[in-house]
Amino acid sequence: MANLTIVSVDDEYPALELIRKYCAQMEDVDLVKIFQDPEQALEYLKENRVDLVILDINMPYINGIELLRQLPYQPLCIFLTLETQYAVKAFEMDVVHYLVKPVDFDTFRKAINKAKDFLQFKNSTKHKKKEDFIMFKSNYVMHKVLLEDVRWVQGFGEYIILVTHLKKYMILERMTNFEEKFQSLGFIRIHKSYIVLSSHIGSYDTAHVYLKDGGKLPLGRTYKNALKAYLN
Repeated sequence: MANLTIVSVDDEYPALELIRKYCAQMEDVDLVKIFQDPEQALEYLKENRVDLVILDINMPYINGIELLRQLPYQPLCIFLTLETQYAVKAFEMDVVHYLVKPVDFDTFRKAINKAKDFLQFKNSTKHKKKEDFIMFKSNYVMHKVLLEDVRWVQGFGEYIILVTHLKKYMILERMTNFEEKFQSLGFIRIHKSYIVLSSHIGSYDTAHVYLKDGGKLPLGRTYKNALKAYLN
């Protein structure tokens, strides 16, 4: 995989120097430019595509959110800022991570690795097909989960809970949207509140679906025929 190309924009030079220092300690990362002037950064980014931009938000002339919106393409973005009130807005803009200053190296490294994972997913590289995992956002952070680790998805109104063998993720998304987005990967609705991977189903009866790992989920009456047709 090629190096992750990065441009960092912050009106505070010490913050830029810290990012330069952190990037120098990481493999497969290329910090190509840093800018204290966001207007200069915008002009550069309009003419030069990069994989990731690391942006402060509260800057003179143009803030980080406005800068990102004015780009003719959509690079990955990490906001690194003192401001906490823009986290929801960042979530809506599908940024990879939202870091609050001061940030230590380990936290920064994890955010960069999230960006690498997401770029890998977008590019569908030869070494890792997108069918092997899904990417989603939970608590303002992009996550990668292998399909083999997914147990089930449960709906709670505007949210879903994605249950894996290790942990649970709360995601701001409706069941119908999740189903449509990942149906091609083998996810199937078995109940108004449950979605599972067809490859993880061991058996089913009139009332339940039994997973290969021992889990048992309810089978909705209106979903029985669809499940039978899908598996047969």
